[in-house]
Amino acid sequence: MGFLPASLHLDSLQRLVPSWFKPKNTTNVRFLVYGILLGFSFSLTATSFILYYREKRQREMTSRFKPRRIELRSDEIVHGVTGLIGNTPLIRIASLSNALGVNILGKAEFLNPGGSVKDRVALRIVEDAEQQGLIHPHTRSRIFEGTVGSTGISIATIAKARSIIMPDDIALEKVNALRCLGATVERVRPVSIVDTKHNIARQHAASFGKHGTEGSLSHHLIQSTESVLVTTTMGLVPPRGDGVDHSGDNVKLEVEPRGFFADQFENRSNFDAHFEGTGPEIWRQTNGAVDAFVAGAGTGGTISGVGQFLKSVKEDVKIVLADPEGSGLYNKVKYGVMFDRREAEGTKRRHQVDTVVEGIGINRGVKNFQLALPIIGDGFRITDAEAVSMARFLVEKDGLFVGSSSACNLVAAVRYVKKMGWKDGQTVVTILCDSGNRHYSKFWNDEYLLSAGIPIDTQIIKDLLREPIFETQPASRE
Repeated sequence: MGFLPASLHLDSLQRLVPSWFKPKNTTNVRFLVYGILLGFSFSLTATSFILYYREKRQREMTSRFKPRRIELRSDEIVHGVTGLIGNTPLIRIASLSNALGVNILGKAEFLNPGGSVKDRVALRIVEDAEQQGLIHPHTRSRIFEGTVGSTGISIATIAKARSIIMPDDIALEKVNALRCLGATVERVRPVSIVDTKHNIARQHAASFGKHGTEGSLSHHLIQSTESVLVTTTMGLVPPRGDGVDHSGDNVKLEVEPRGFFADQFENRSNFDAHFEGTGPEIWRQTNGAVDAFVAGAGTGGTISGVGQFLKSVKEDVKIVLADPEGSGLYNKVKYGVMFDRREAEGTKRRHQVDTVVEGIGINRGVKNFQLALPIIGDGFRITDAEAVSMARFLVEKDGLFVGSSSACNLVAAVRYVKKMGWKDGQTVVTILCDSGNRHYSKFWNDEYLLSAGIPIDTQIIKDLLREPIFETQPASRE
């Protein structure tokens, strides 16, 4: 079909115009129509040019700043395994971030050589103890610690001689890892904190000096203000820096074996590792653009150390607790009372904190967590079903294979974003504590989860991301 003459178009237009509006001079109408058509054409041309320019500029920017892998400088050689600890990447979790309109960032602590965030703590505890003169390298000394796995593995990675006390209901792969690293592992039944036998690691450290490597019965006990316990096979060797000359008689004592109780729950080195390490790293990696930090708490060192540092450089940053089922920390933050009704006798699936999540959650107050209480602004209780769903969701959408505490942290991060109504690019940072390879026998074992009545359903997280969430935490103490 060919084009019609302009006069025919004008006649058609005139027939559509009301009689009272028809001008007598058709030339004016013709110029008016031409003007409209020209204006519309210029508008389309300008819009097309602007869109083309924007796309061209975006292509140039993309080609100039292509995503790249983490690179090492040509002169960056680390010294041994301990040189690999820290400076972990900060990962943007694309599936969660894109769905929420914010930046959910995970500190990839599972990339530490010992496989968890606890490498930082173990290294700092050992370094501080050596600096204080409490222990000395190459003296056949032994480090004692009670742990659900990660701290023990980290200590075993860093120190050669160690005795690890573990609950007997912890994932078996953690026990196997410790034994492969050469640690002596003793599995015990968890008991109440009021039980006089609750701290087996401390008791073993206290008795170490009574049975020295040469069969000596001479020993001495050193207990610092941080509840760190040290025994020797001979007399007392005070910590360095006390202003006393310890030369002469004490020289020999420095090479004597010692028993050292690390005590990650009360030891200030735990807090310092994160206040001076993890916190500053997050601040640098985000260029200071962090709006909230979300973390669970086992000893409390991570949330207190990172939280206190971020608060010191940015007062309005939000610190949020992620707490699993059966733990009392959520109630402590919300209501000031450390209690959970599910911990009543006869109602628990596990002997300690009633959850499939390992590494976070506790039912007693410890010094490192006390340092976090003044700065924690909110908290969320995360169900086992939510944690399991998040872990499976991340594998499906992002290829991330995380452990139970990492999944718990991310659920809390999503719930906090929903509660705050954030959707304009705010940045929320959390900790990816360890990977899923330490949780095959329980958290990543479908048969175990089903036998425990824990559903395996990624739809839980999909619904959480899609639907608006209105916080419905109970108004009364549980």
